[in-house]
Amino acid sequence: MDHGRNPRKKQRSPIQKFNRSLGLIVNAVEVSVLVFCVAALALLLMANVFARTFFQSIYFAEEVSVFLVMLTTFTGVSYGVRKARHIRMGAFLDAMPPKMEKGFIIFICAVSAFVMGVMTWFSYLYLMNAMNMGHMTPALRMPRWTFYVIVPIGFGLACIQYIRTIIKNLTEKDPWQSPDQQSEYEDEIIGTSQVSGRENTDIPNNKDKRIGGGAST
Repeated sequence: MDHGRNPRKKQRSPIQKFNRSLGLIVNAVEVSVLVFCVAALALLLMANVFARTFFQSIYFAEEVSVFLVMLTTFTGVSYGVRKARHIRMGAFLDAMPPKMEKGFIIFICAVSAFVMGVMTWFSYLYLMNAMNMGHMTPALRMPRWTFYVIVPIGFGLACIQYIRTIIKNLTEKDPWQSPDQQSEYEDEIIGTSQVSGRENTDIPNNKDKRIGGGAST
């Protein structure tokens, strides 16, 4: 055990507490939606294969599958931002000094948040247009716009996650790749325990703990 950790703990500011609380809420929603969608999609596809083999295909399987895939995809956009799993130039950032790396992360997140905000607005307009058209799905006879509701929500959540990353880097000393991930190798460093929704200010700079550099116990 490292007995020198307690002196490093500091009182969180209100903005840090708000950022952490918002992260916990979004994490609960995202994980719940993703787990439900993946499980429901797997069960539906297996049931449809069984029904098609011995009876006849489930008539609504395709429509529900499309809805679940869309729900998983656009929820995963936000989850990927929060877990720092989107494509980025990691080697380029790793070669920078910490202050420069933090500046680039803030700049990249600001541009990304702007893009996600624009995508949120235009997807919302598309959703409104779909609602006005009043098209129905052929099998379930549901309004087709219900399939598109998740699109602006997913982009909006991703925008929030990029803003949270900016706040995290402005309120913490070390650079953070995302609101919950200080390093893209964090899962490998800590082990099997999940760190989402948990502050990790006790971990030193991520440049000192890359894979191959030895994991601490």
